[in-house]
Amino acid sequence: MSEKKAPSVLQGFKAFLMRGNVVDLAVAVVIGAAFTSIVNSVVKGVINPVVGALGTQSLDNYSSCIKDPCTGTGANATGVRILWGSVLGSTLNFLITAAVVYFLMVLPMSRFLARQEARRKAKEGTDEAMEVSELQVLKEIRDALVSQRESERTRS
Repeated sequence: MSEKKAPSVLQGFKAFLMRGNVVDLAVAVVIGAAFTSIVNSVVKGVINPVVGALGTQSLDNYSSCIKDPCTGTGANATGVRILWGSVLGSTLNFLITAAVVYFLMVLPMSRFLARQEARRKAKEGTDEAMEVSELQVLKEIRDALVSQRESERTRS
């Protein structure tokens, strides 16, 4: 009895890397990281200054004190603060990223795929119509041949 040799670890790793979805995932991660830096720049360069112009400070500096005394900033800060401004900034980052991904990537791709599916279904419909009409013609030919044979038999 011959024993099958198990693939080596390197062969398995090579097969894993050569799968198409791994490459697609790697490309998506790289593009996502680059896109995240763009969104972060927009939030820090545009949204934070607008909030600062409307309010009194940058969005990252908004906080609430839950245990006094809240004095100082950074390493010199005392008290317990909730930094809700940075949470709001991160939420805005997420919403902007999700909106851009949806409107510039997901929505156009789903519309494209829907059009492709409609074309495929229309093509299948015409193929089925052709098959049905061909089948109908073949049945008519068969019936004509049967009736012709029967008429020849009745004449004889």
